[in-house]
Amino acid sequence: MKVGSALLVEKSGEVRRAWLETLVADIAAAHAGGQQVILVSSGAIALGSRRLKLAKGGRASLEDAQAAAATGQIILAGLWAELLGKHGIVAAQMLVTLGDFEDRRRFLNASATLSRLLSLGVVPILNENDSVATEEIRFGDNDRLAARAAQAARADALVLLSDIDGLYTANPAEDPAAELIPTVSDISAVAHMASRASSSGMGSGGMVAKVEAARIAHAAGIPVAIVAGAPAHPLKQFIETGHGTIFEAPDPMTSRKAWLAGRMQVEGRLTLDAGAVRALKGGKSLLAAGVIGIEGQFRRGDAVDVLDEAGKLLARGLVGYDAADARAIAGKSREALREILGYAPRSAMIHRDQMVML
Repeated sequence: MKVGSALLVEKSGEVRRAWLETLVADIAAAHAGGQQVILVSSGAIALGSRRLKLAKGGRASLEDAQAAAATGQIILAGLWAELLGKHGIVAAQMLVTLGDFEDRRRFLNASATLSRLLSLGVVPILNENDSVATEEIRFGDNDRLAARAAQAARADALVLLSDIDGLYTANPAEDPAAELIPTVSDISAVAHMASRASSSGMGSGGMVAKVEAARIAHAAGIPVAIVAGAPAHPLKQFIETGHGTIFEAPDPMTSRKAWLAGRMQVEGRLTLDAGAVRALKGGKSLLAAGVIGIEGQFRRGDAVDVLDEAGKLLARGLVGYDAADARAIAGKSREALREILGYAPRSAMIHRDQMVML
């Protein structure tokens, strides 16, 4: 479950302690009922900026945000540990960066840590390590971090507590005719409805981030719920009423392909002709002959996106060639590759086992 800054912290910087106690009571009830709970909690920058008296909520500069995060994380972790401890629950802190989930080995290490903590009856509290992350190497919002954590933990569900009660047909703050969408079975059909704005001005997400989180979770077959977090006992209310937006989950991919589909850092893009698009949809590997465009400076093994001629995202995969070699052989038949490269070529630009269709 992900809890955003606007739910935890007032605009004044004060913790919404009374509300938080009701949420912790909900978590304790779920825990007592045999459910394992992982929390992804924002709020460190908001809490730290107040303690340090920083302007603009600690977001005036990257250095301010990093200092605020380092200071606020102690407060945030202590708060969760104190309130969960009153219910006899041990809390553990895990600070992660984008690289911890983008690198396969580190992803598996995080997965193992989460698994062991849960087996011990602990509630892990995750947050992005904003004290070291920069704009180039960060999630940018905890919705997507929560989706990656759900993948790593092989979760049965992901709940995003929000300052809005779900996905609407239009922005409800601007359009009184906007209607809540209770169930989403096709993410691509609703992506255009998402707004980038966070209504509180305190967080960094917005509905776009939540829809993207649902896409990441879906790769692992995990359903996602966007739920109103502001009322008291928000989890209990959702369980009792079902009010919110639920993104239904398809059948899961293999764990490796789910990890690949959820990657947020890609180093380049390959554009394909119509024949290559048909081959990919038929389960084939991507051959050099079908590539008509290449962008980026990638190395062998980097993640790249695969697009059709109209620019639509088709797949993501680990490329078999460095960018220079890929450009040299793009559009060429397999027979010509050895002569162009001067060495025995690999069988595919991206092998089907290293690619996931999106």
